[in-house]
Amino acid sequence: MAVLDAFTRSRPALALSEIARAAGMPLSTAHRLVAELVSWGGLERSDDGRYRIGLHVWELGALAPRALGLREVALPFMEDLYEVTHENVQLAVRDGDELVFVERLASREAVDVLTQVGGRFAMPPTGVGLVLLAHAPVDVQERVLAVPLQRYTPLTITDPRRLRAVLADVRRTGFAVSDRQVTMDAVSVAAPVTVRGEAVAALSIVVRGTSAADVRAVTPGVRAAALGISRTLDRARG
Repeated sequence: MAVLDAFTRSRPALALSEIARAAGMPLSTAHRLVAELVSWGGLERSDDGRYRIGLHVWELGALAPRALGLREVALPFMEDLYEVTHENVQLAVRDGDELVFVERLASREAVDVLTQVGGRFAMPPTGVGLVLLAHAPVDVQERVLAVPLQRYTPLTITDPRRLRAVLADVRRTGFAVSDRQVTMDAVSVAAPVTVRGEAVAALSIVVRGTSAADVRAVTPGVRAAALGISRTLDRARG
């Protein structure tokens, strides 16, 4: 596990010595474990001698039950939303104090985003993150707000008191708006996906815009799609 954890999005390819150093183990131990992982399919060795995550890890990840059932139910609703808007449509879940994107649909013309399927991101600046954080247990909220919040743009909310007010508003209105908090050309609106009243995921649209007003036209569609996913999940679980 330590060998696999050495790989990140910013370090997708590593030499054997880099793996040993990141995993905190002797080079000989790393050499043995890497060889076993290559044989199993967990790692692949490139022509340049560096190692990358193998396809078998992706196959196992696709079986994660929380993402699998949710993604299968959500995709038809996400596809409908995408066909109407041709904007970024994203689905995320909370994992600890961060969020993980489990699906994303986008056209070439859609505004660029910093998110990727399978990627982790901080909750406070994103639309989906605001929804997930607003409905997270109090101890999770307190941990997230207790650490310095990263500023991505001049509009990123980094004041915990102001963020608490935003989270309360999200719970009151049933949706969240991230107004250029991650990049200065993107605004998003997100709504919770629930199972028996408990928020298990968040759905969002990210549009090119310069103010929160740019998401008003898509807000009803996002809320309707999130509600449709929620109702389908409820029916599936009896």
